[in-house]
Amino acid sequence: MLARGNYFPTIEARAAQLTEAIGHSGGPLDASLLRSIVKRFDYTIVRSADLPYAARSLLDYRNRRLYLPASSRDGRDERIHVLRALADLALDHDRPATFATFLRQRVESNYFACALLMPESLALSYLRSAKLERRLDLHEFAHHFAVPYETAVHRFTNLATHHLSIPVHFSRVSRDGVIYKAYANDGVVFPTDVTGAIEGQLACRKWAVRQAFAQPDRFAPHAQYTDTSAGTFFCTAQVTTASAGEFSVGLGVPFTDSKWFRLRATPHRQSSTCPDRSCCRLSPQHLADRWEEHAFAQVRAHAHLLAAVPPGAFPGLDPVEIYEFLEGQAGLSD
Repeated sequence: MLARGNYFPTIEARAAQLTEAIGHSGGPLDASLLRSIVKRFDYTIVRSADLPYAARSLLDYRNRRLYLPASSRDGRDERIHVLRALADLALDHDRPATFATFLRQRVESNYFACALLMPESLALSYLRSAKLERRLDLHEFAHHFAVPYETAVHRFTNLATHHLSIPVHFSRVSRDGVIYKAYANDGVVFPTDVTGAIEGQLACRKWAVRQAFAQPDRFAPHAQYTDTSAGTFFCTAQVTTASAGEFSVGLGVPFTDSKWFRLRATPHRQSSTCPDRSCCRLSPQHLADRWEEHAFAQVRAHAHLLAAVPPGAFPGLDPVEIYEFLEGQAGLSD
């Protein structure tokens, strides 16, 4: 992703072919257009209350069916799950033999889904106009294509560096500060463990993705400038809800590129010296003196800490459950 500036021309070309084929010429990808995409792959969508709980979708190659849960399990846009599933067909994904392949395919599937929801030509027309008028706004970008904020942020990272010459950083952080996703090509320094991994580390409390939770209206857009050892960055963040709780999704750019954004006049500014512990890791002395010897907490372990490299062809899914489901569905149609 870093080597490519998070831009994948082969996937863009495949998505553009489908966009043109279904006649998507502007605005959101509506239900009719989505059905047209599914039809071009000669698949039928089937909703089932019995779909294995851990599965967002399931492709049955034998009967050319795309199974979805009867109702959303994670509160996410169903279009994303459909398009991710179809990405495996469009991009000729084979059964993943390694965890690395599984991760690569997941990145590609997410990219493909975003490229259909927000086609490159249409998205660039919008973004170039907004940049020219110095009113880039990720919330308005999401609204224009009727997609979740996080989807719009991901899509912006695909196009901003390659087409708009704007380096970026992105992160998705839980309310307790744990980084779940991150990407950067603008020089920002994320915390890492001894292996260099970012995911699972704690984001600085001074960063916009953490400060968003502290705002009076934490679901309103939050913008701020953050001074760091790597330079000053302009960042926007939005708190979103998911089945796993609340998350803050942030997008940042170097100070010199803040001029293109609508919220650049924000009065909010923070200074971060992390990883220096004095920045935000140490409690005020009066609190430490009062409580350090009188508190002990049981910590809730995050799933990714328990299984960094899950086993199986489809990590997190029981293949027996998958095959039993498909066999039962096949019997119903015999």
